[in-house]
Amino acid sequence: MKRIFKIFIDFDGTITTKDVGEAIFEKFGEPGSVKKIIDDLLSDRISAKESWLQLCDSVKQVSPDALNNFIDTLEIDPTFHRFYDFCEQNNFEYYILSDGFDYYIERILSNDGIEHIKYYANHLIITEDNKLVPSFPYQDEELQSSANCKRNHIINHSADDEFTIYIGDGNSDKETAQFCDFIFAKDDLLKFCERERISYFPYKDFNDVRLRIEKLMTKQNLKKRHQADLKRQEVYKQG
Repeated sequence: MKRIFKIFIDFDGTITTKDVGEAIFEKFGEPGSVKKIIDDLLSDRISAKESWLQLCDSVKQVSPDALNNFIDTLEIDPTFHRFYDFCEQNNFEYYILSDGFDYYIERILSNDGIEHIKYYANHLIITEDNKLVPSFPYQDEELQSSANCKRNHIINHSADDEFTIYIGDGNSDKETAQFCDFIFAKDDLLKFCERERISYFPYKDFNDVRLRIEKLMTKQNLKKRHQADLKRQEVYKQG
């Protein structure tokens, strides 16, 4: 029986070389306010949704040209292109799950000539008076660490007999990654996995991820992660 892998990838700081959302608000928001909001989020004093609302409020005005020009300076990890080709060649289903915004995801991927990647993210518009207005089409009040409920996307796009892979680095990945069989972690997600004794593969870039997945594809008696199965079953029971 052919193994089916479903791959879920964070965007900010994972596909990109830096956290794009954070960089935008550090550039255009009120410096003192932005630092406090991010600290409050990382300390679980406010939810991810509330942090985005406050961060957008901290930007008094920004023109589309100014925002677009700044976004155009931000880069994708150069090893992602080969990983993207690898997924295509192996007919893997793969998705970007971002707690950032569609506005910059679309632009950054397009700038790099990357097309046809399905993604789920929060929504952002610039109004006629140059205000940033976010909305959250995939919010789940149960989960506070991500305004875009990544967990639900994973469950909706994978079956119990499929192997799920999560690749991430940050705060919004902590809850989500626990629902996957194989976790690739760096930075804050890696520290979280170590603290919670969750099995993971450390990685520096997408070459590390690709080489490890190649081994998983040929490994005999590959097993799903028991704790991930239990977490999925809990969600099923809740309806």
